[in-house]
Amino acid sequence: MGRLLTSDFRPAWWLSNAHLQTLWPSFARRRPHLSLPRRRIELPDGDFIDLAVATTAGPRVLVIHGLEGSLQSHYAGALVARLIESGYCPLFMHLRGCSDEPNRLQRGYHSGASDDLAAVLAELAEDPEGAPLAAVGFSLGGNLLLKYLGETDNPLVASAVAVSVPFVLRDAMLRLNDGISRIYRRYLLDKLKAAYRRKLAHMGLPADPALGAIDDIDTFDDRITAPLNGFAGAYDYYAQCSCRQFLPAITIPTLILHAHDDPFMYPRTVPYAHELGPGVTLELAAHGGHVGFIGGAIPGRPVYWLEERILRYLDIQAGTPPLGREGARRTAPDQVERTSRARSGGARRQRRLWVRRSTR
Repeated sequence: MGRLLTSDFRPAWWLSNAHLQTLWPSFARRRPHLSLPRRRIELPDGDFIDLAVATTAGPRVLVIHGLEGSLQSHYAGALVARLIESGYCPLFMHLRGCSDEPNRLQRGYHSGASDDLAAVLAELAEDPEGAPLAAVGFSLGGNLLLKYLGETDNPLVASAVAVSVPFVLRDAMLRLNDGISRIYRRYLLDKLKAAYRRKLAHMGLPADPALGAIDDIDTFDDRITAPLNGFAGAYDYYAQCSCRQFLPAITIPTLILHAHDDPFMYPRTVPYAHELGPGVTLELAAHGGHVGFIGGAIPGRPVYWLEERILRYLDIQAGTPPLGREGARRTAPDQVERTSRARSGGARRQRRLWVRRSTR
């Protein structure tokens, strides 16, 4: 059995609402400018996955985005930049069709595409550096990661972090149809439709006249996601791919970070301690929204707790914080260009504060 922990996260008083926690980073957070070389991994079915790979030395960490995400997503770029600054070597995995080039097959990515993750990790394990120290998955990417860990006897990664995970996909879809959470449903559905239209055009296929009438993600999954990926329908897709059923089998060190007020999920979807595998720690915060977790006592000066918590966990898994963090920043100045020197200094000050606290 795993562990249930109460998080020490406290939301900024001026962002105490779950929706403010969720939306603030998307609209107000300045993103780092990342310039990372691409590595293409060919998949067994003839398709491909593109990775954005840092060239810094240090423990390797695979980062997996959420629904319709990319390296430009606020949470993704921010974590990748912090990993580089902290002496790690991040590898960002664009799921099928989410890089700057459409994938080759009609099949796309989905919440349970653990076979794609397995193929990526298998190739990375053949590198001279060996398998990554850790994988970090956000939202859909976290579900995919936990499914992989629970269905694989010998996962090719040493540890994992999953953030704001939709443990039960059917419940997540119901939540997005409920109350103010429908604003997220509309936003995500519009992105899914646009991506599908681009895919049809790229493959030279006619536009789908029924696409415009789809008004919820359940229907989109039932008519498009499920049949394109070999499922009988949306319910079959959700039943096979929800990660909660795979949690008891996870044995490697795995941290799951979740907020009770996540507007993408009902609190009832949070698993109990007896459902967690021996390697799993589920850290629950009362507040934090969906991939939010923003603290800070001064309005307009947020503290992004999530990245600090992930780095602290990775430092433990590495045995010691990677050496030469300042050197890592110097060796790859072209990879992370901060939008503000003051902002970069603030990030370094936050890191020094954590180091001082951890030595007490």
